[in-house]
Amino acid sequence: MSRILALMALLGVSALAAAEPNGIDGALERMYNQDYVAAHGILDRYSATRPQDPLPYAFQASAYLFYELDRLGILESEFLVDDKQIAEKKKKLDPDPVNREKFLRAVHEVEIRSDAALKTDPNDPQALFAMCIAQGVTTDYMAFVEKKQFSSLSPAKRSNGYAQRLLKLDPKFYDAYLTAGISEYMLGSLPFFIRWLVHFDNVDGSKATGVDRLRLVAREGHYFKPFSKIMLSIIGLRDKRPQEAQQWLTELARDYPENRLFRKELAKVNIKLGVNAN
Repeated sequence: MSRILALMALLGVSALAAAEPNGIDGALERMYNQDYVAAHGILDRYSATRPQDPLPYAFQASAYLFYELDRLGILESEFLVDDKQIAEKKKKLDPDPVNREKFLRAVHEVEIRSDAALKTDPNDPQALFAMCIAQGVTTDYMAFVEKKQFSSLSPAKRSNGYAQRLLKLDPKFYDAYLTAGISEYMLGSLPFFIRWLVHFDNVDGSKATGVDRLRLVAREGHYFKPFSKIMLSIIGLRDKRPQEAQQWLTELARDYPENRLFRKELAKVNIKLGVNAN
């Protein structure tokens, strides 16, 4: 269950801000290239010019989470198809207390600013999306790093709730479909007796619907189009569709050439499919 919950990292976003190298786009470009210091530097400068905006703090939390997942090798383990290997790998996790404190502080900054904005306008899309991200990365941190898989369902439900509110306001808020899609796939992957006890708003627990929504984000998403491709590649491998995983990993390795994980996983898939890397 934690494998699927961990896919909730970095929930999607619509084009709420312009694509600029020194803004959120630039920070995410550095983050997906595994340059977390540069990503934080860009976000620090961005938030300094928008002190009441919760969104850059949400991406700060995302970057702290991705750093920890990368440092602990969790992202790499998600590409494994042997659950026993994943379980053994997770037993060795030793979270960084300094990074955890920074992560929690960033989430708190999101909540303060979003709460203030939502008191003024309950339908503020920026605040709703920032809270969607904050609850999503909290889910991931609890499930992946702290190994509190069952407890992480609570923030996962809250994250889905914010995503559903966004989609009700604007069905073309394409990146919010990432959260909805992961919720579908996650619930569809749970054993029946657990699924019977868990309810997510507007989620039926269909893995096929979840994949369709992720593909929509991969086509139409903005900031988090890459993350939908990461999830689709993982799902492709786990569902015995290596050609699909190859497609997404090829695009990721092309777009983020400094990311060693994308190159490594693509090479492994190519070997499995008998493709000559040269």
